[in-house]
Amino acid sequence: MANHKSALKRIRSNEAKRLRNRYQAKTTRTFIKRLKGSTDKSEAEELLKNVSAMIDKLAKKNIIHKNNASNKKSKLAKFVNTLGQ
Repeated sequence: MANHKSALKRIRSNEAKRLRNRYQAKTTRTFIKRLKGSTDKSEAEELLKNVSAMIDKLAKKNIIHKNNASNKKSKLAKFVNTLGQ
């Protein structure tokens, strides 16, 4: 157990940040699934804009690695481009 007041506060703040990060990551995963499930190209393009922004925010806050974010965005863009064919 923590012996210092500052360590107790750090435990509380880390837990709050962990929950916030989990919520943001889970919301992004839900939108990615929604995008992959869409069949309409125009709807998918709109979703892609939102999802790309969400992924960029996760990478900026170091919730996911920047290369991971880039990889996800690339694969989703490829998926959206194949919808029209």
